[in-house]
Amino acid sequence: RPQAIAEALAQGIEILQAKAKGEKAPTKLETIFNDFEAPESYRGRMALDEQKCTACRTCETVCPSGAIKITKTLEGYKHTIWHNTCCFCGNCSYFCPTGAIFPTNDFNTVQLQNEKYQDTNVALVPFYECESCGKNFIPATNALIEKAYPDKEVPEILAVNCPECRKKTAFERFYK
Repeated sequence: RPQAIAEALAQGIEILQAKAKGEKAPTKLETIFNDFEAPESYRGRMALDEQKCTACRTCETVCPSGAIKITKTLEGYKHTIWHNTCCFCGNCSYFCPTGAIFPTNDFNTVQLQNEKYQDTNVALVPFYECESCGKNFIPATNALIEKAYPDKEVPEILAVNCPECRKKTAFERFYK
């Protein structure tokens, strides 16, 4: 709209005048629209709940822009989301089996040129030690267990033993 263009030009002139006077000009969108609130249904920046994440890499696989990378470290899996690469398609949240990754209604994606590669969300999905063999593993999260066992009692072995030890225990229980 012509009115929006005129308002943007007026704001640009104010910023240039402030810079000419030596004042610090606003650099983030939130300083210009500080009274604006995005609607609840707005699909903005992605966020991760590391308590629900199983590091299954589904989000990394379905991301068309390559904005998600999951790497194995000594402590666990590092889950990184690059907001400057994200195209806000929502594939990651749609296909996530536990609902660990989800869009927020945060619309602020404006960054200075020298900060654009630092706009990331990094989380760690930690390893746990198997009580039987001592091997590091990622246990089933509560969100995944609730999907698998909605009305049943959850076997405690899911949280304390690695997949290999769970197989061994199940085999021994059925064939002894």
